[in-house]
Amino acid sequence: MTHTEIEITAELVRDLLRDQHPDLADHPVRLGARGWDNQLWRLGDDLAVRLPWATQSADALLRKEHEWLPALAPCLPLPVPVPQRLSEPSERYPRPWIVTTWVPGTPADRAPATRAAEAAETLAAFLTALHRPAPEGAPTGRDRGGPLSDHAEGFAQALASATGSGLIPDPDAVRAIWEDAAAAPDWTGPALWLHGDLHPANVLTEDGTFCGVIDFGDLCAGDPACDLAAAWTLLPDGAADRFHDAYQPAPDPATLRRARGWAVLKALACILIGDAGVHGRPGGKATWGPPARTALRRLIEASRH
Repeated sequence: MTHTEIEITAELVRDLLRDQHPDLADHPVRLGARGWDNQLWRLGDDLAVRLPWATQSADALLRKEHEWLPALAPCLPLPVPVPQRLSEPSERYPRPWIVTTWVPGTPADRAPATRAAEAAETLAAFLTALHRPAPEGAPTGRDRGGPLSDHAEGFAQALASATGSGLIPDPDAVRAIWEDAAAAPDWTGPALWLHGDLHPANVLTEDGTFCGVIDFGDLCAGDPACDLAAAWTLLPDGAADRFHDAYQPAPDPATLRRARGWAVLKALACILIGDAGVHGRPGGKATWGPPARTALRRLIEASRH
């Protein structure tokens, strides 16, 4: 992560609004969250300002959301942050930023879904609606939605790092799930719209089930298995089968195998980020670790039945 050299404050956000969106400058401004790529500042009750702060790639991701998400959002059964205005770099803040709608809820890394049936059906309905053939010119993922074989080296490095840190009790079981997934036939259907980054911090909950999905910076077209990994990384124990029954069209066995591989890959990454957070290292987020360890446990238990 490369944090911006400019400190983002409520005063800065108000100044930027006065420069480019003066009709919004009188709305109350308060910090919402510091994410992986962006900072999120509440703007009144219904809007938010997202500013890149920690990665160089964030600028392009915000522009991509502004271009594509407004057309997709009306088709989705859960609230998503719909871009309202794109703001260009300026002397005061030399990066683009956007104003979006605000989506209420608590990130699932802090408040996991607990109502298994409702959560499974809600998630399935969302992904059924999203996973439509993408048009010509739709963005491809940075590293999402393509063949799992592209991630063999990354998987090996993540497993070795997590195992070496004592974070993985059964690395052989994790490796077996990955190898089975990597051996599954590749996706041969049309490139479908994907969220691309459905980890718990990007899905919101309320009253034990999902109430919103945020951060579409990795929106892309590709293999739906990338998103279907969410059955393992987001849902309560025992809910994956209910999710697979509700998702349409029913995923074929090869897609489910690849989804487990994506789930392992995401879980390992989040376990390492969680551990970094526990130890105060840059880029760490302590709340990412527990749901990732739970996902890995579920995957291992399922592979043994």
